[in-house]
Amino acid sequence: MRYWINELWRLGYMLFGLGAMGGLLGTLFDALFAGLGWGIAAGLGLYVFLHLLHVRRLYVWLLRHPREAPPPGTGVWGDLFDRLYSYQKAQSQLQQRLRDILRRIQDSCEAMRDSVVMLDPRGDLDWWNSAASEMLGLKPDHDRGRPITNLLRDPRFIDYFNAGDYAEPLLIPSPLHHSQMLQFQITLFGDNERLVMARDVTRLHQLEMMRRDFVANVSHELRTPLTVLAGYLETYAEHAGELPSRWQRGFDQMQAQTTRMQHLVDDLLLLSRLEIDSAGADDLPLDVGTLLKRILEDARELSAGRQTLTLELEESRQLLGNAHELRSAISNLVFNAVRYTPEGSQITLRWKTWHDGSAIEVEDDGDGFDPVHIPRLTERFYRIDKGRSTATGGTGLGLAIVKHVLLRHGAKLDIASRPGRGARFRCAFAGARLLPADAPSADAPSANGRPLSDSAVPEMPPRNV
Repeated sequence: MRYWINELWRLGYMLFGLGAMGGLLGTLFDALFAGLGWGIAAGLGLYVFLHLLHVRRLYVWLLRHPREAPPPGTGVWGDLFDRLYSYQKAQSQLQQRLRDILRRIQDSCEAMRDSVVMLDPRGDLDWWNSAASEMLGLKPDHDRGRPITNLLRDPRFIDYFNAGDYAEPLLIPSPLHHSQMLQFQITLFGDNERLVMARDVTRLHQLEMMRRDFVANVSHELRTPLTVLAGYLETYAEHAGELPSRWQRGFDQMQAQTTRMQHLVDDLLLLSRLEIDSAGADDLPLDVGTLLKRILEDARELSAGRQTLTLELEESRQLLGNAHELRSAISNLVFNAVRYTPEGSQITLRWKTWHDGSAIEVEDDGDGFDPVHIPRLTERFYRIDKGRSTATGGTGLGLAIVKHVLLRHGAKLDIASRPGRGARFRCAFAGARLLPADAPSADAPSANGRPLSDSAVPEMPPRNV
């Protein structure tokens, strides 16, 4: 109220000043000027008083009744009040729509069985649904505003949250029930805010473990009878000339199929081991150039001069990784190129800088294949040409092994090909895995050994897809 009293005092001072000026003019000149001065003062005073009255009405409306209709006004003030009222009404409708949308979103999240947690830019808990309270143990009256890493203390979740790379979900046990497996997926939105979703995948995890155990157990049990069969066939092979001629073809097929079955069992055991063993446990600095040279020697022996194989070393830094696993993956790619490219083709094995990291590339100018196959190439037992792959002894697991090895090294497999234009397989490694060239490196595996093979199984070079 004091603001308006001050304004009235200012108005009084102005009117007094105008009146005094009019009186002075009347004294100096005549009564005409005095009357004119007082008339002007009275008119200006009334005009200012009306504006001041409307301003006070606007002030009281905004201060005390902002949600009600504006006060009545005349002239330009009436138009101004009408426009303010229209704007107020539009804003009120917009806010109501936003509240309805927010309410529907919250109701939808409440109806979900998956946990939904919203975090502010600092990573503090802002809102979550009832499923998150039951699954993660969050308490609305206690945990709001607290950092999520203070409540989910699993080191794997903290590393995943702080890394900021949420391309792949995280699978960890529930903080409340260790027998329950949760899959976390984080999405960035807004101003560095995060949406955390947790899903109960206990059943899927159990089925996956059953599948792994089944494959590993069956493969392990098959090794003994296959070893016995292979041993007898090798013994009989020493006396193959004494067999009747009509039996020779069947004997050769038994040897080929037994060898193929052994390869399949070896690859299944390798995949099971890659899935079960913890990644990074045996990572050491690796001289990639030395490793690729030894792989190239094996590939040249397999090619027997049918293709031209070259090695390009553009990167001098070392790679932190498992030499046996990487040898198995890269050998599969190179040997595939040797087996599936026609005679006279050019095959290039390359180690180069790629974006913020480095990449190993296997490129050929052979027949290539339709890009429609690329999304499924790393699936187990998927083959582009089943007849040709079977004829060359392929198991359909080569690229699946490559994918698992690269995942364990935080790398990505990029495949590009066109019919008649060859193919390129790029294994891209992040810069965090690169070390200076003078770092002590681990010895590469033997050139003739099959990487990661079990000690009881005879070693042999990696095979094609």
